Amino acid sequence: MKWNWGKGLVVAMAAFMGFILYMVITMSTDKTYHHDLVTESYYAKEMAYQTEIDAETNTNNLKENIEGEKTKEGWLLSFPSELNPTKVTGNVFLYRPSNQKLDFDFPLVLSGSNLLIPDKQMIAGRWNITIEFEYDNKSYLYKKSIVY
Repeated sequence: MKWNWGKGLVVAMAAFMGFILYMVITMSTDKTYHHDLVTESYYAKEMAYQTEIDAETNTNNLKENIEGEKTKEGWLLSFPSELNPTKVTGNVFLYRPSNQKLDFDFPLVLSGSNLLIPDKQMIAGRWNITIEFEYDNKSYLYKKSIVY
């Protein structure tokens, strides 16, 4: 059998397709490659998206922005001084894109106009902070990606 460039091209293409097929089957059936959805109920979240947009608009219309910074004690969020801390109620959710097991949430309790997320609960890396809160029967939403 004579070997020429046409046969070599066909063999190379078949080998490449075989490799791709092998990788797809391995990645989709092997349990060590666990694929999580970003959120479990993404259809329900999509339906509530307009209220989320309105809450973010309310947050953007505040005179001051919510500011965050890393301190020795953890991540410190400073809320606008126009908000009375005793009237603010809500929830704080921290999402770790790389590991679902590190996600956590807790009720929003301000100390003065600050909120401290303790250092012991956070590890170095990227986090998404979502704060949903109400003030004077108005919904607010703060979302921020940080690197801790």
